[in-house]
Amino acid sequence: MNPAIRVISTARLHLGFLGPNDGPGRRFGSIGLSLDAPETRLSLRRAERAAVIGPEPERAERYLRMLERRLGLASSHALSIEAAIPAHAGLGSGTQLALSIAAGLRALHGFAPDLAGDAAALGRGNRSGIGIGLFAQGGLIVDGGKGPRPAPPPILARMPVPSAWRILLLLDPAGRGLAGVDETAAFARLAPMRETFSAELCRLTLLQALPALVEEDLSAFGQAITKMQEMLGDYFATVQGGRFASARVAAALAVLAKAGAHGVGQSSWGPSGFAFAPDQAEAERLLKVLLQDRRAAQGLDIRIARALNHGARIAREA
Repeated sequence: MNPAIRVISTARLHLGFLGPNDGPGRRFGSIGLSLDAPETRLSLRRAERAAVIGPEPERAERYLRMLERRLGLASSHALSIEAAIPAHAGLGSGTQLALSIAAGLRALHGFAPDLAGDAAALGRGNRSGIGIGLFAQGGLIVDGGKGPRPAPPPILARMPVPSAWRILLLLDPAGRGLAGVDETAAFARLAPMRETFSAELCRLTLLQALPALVEEDLSAFGQAITKMQEMLGDYFATVQGGRFASARVAAALAVLAKAGAHGVGQSSWGPSGFAFAPDQAEAERLLKVLLQDRRAAQGLDIRIARALNHGARIAREA
């Protein structure tokens, strides 16, 4: 018997930053939620020979070796990645892959979980803490921004998302969001954010989006998210080429907004876009409207997703 640890984690939507620029106090601050798809699925077991197979093997092997050194383990593990969230699509693929490997390795060897410590060691959570919080708990999360300490941003609020709500997820396979040194350079080129601008983002989050979520009022929630997305899209336009990173996603979102979708926007640097619907039937209607506009839907990977109200699944199997 050579038991393995299986880990399943899912994509997340980054719905917006609250204060991404330099200034007094904390930086960034984020709001985001878990999706039920796409997933990262992997299994990890002891092995005589180290091996990493599946999507993104180089990045996965780098994370695995870093964690082995951190935990004082020999490099004798077989890592099989069955599926991976698309990379550089604004869906949190890097954080979910890193934390999945860390959680699997800890479970395999009986180490206590240390999400924040592992995330920091693997270079995750340098700006947003929502991917870490969502890996642990799912739902919708607000983090408090990056402070002077090296630790990831603290989680301020975690709330469940109504089970009936649906999210139309629009992926542009031809696009690629900013990451790594390109992302750092983009932030450096941005004009300073006015305090009143950041204050409005915080007001929309605290006094509209979160209360609407508690009251299951998708219209009010969507209005807050759409307004935040418009503000942030215009703010980041100089470094991402417009309000949206993908012209194709922008055109499709315009069709969905006109058809009555709620909370329309782009996740992180994109190019993935999203729009909310109150239930499955309305999501299917919106999807039908979009698909009828062949020009707007052309070349996009479009799916109907749900919010996920639990964290990653970690299980031991034979």
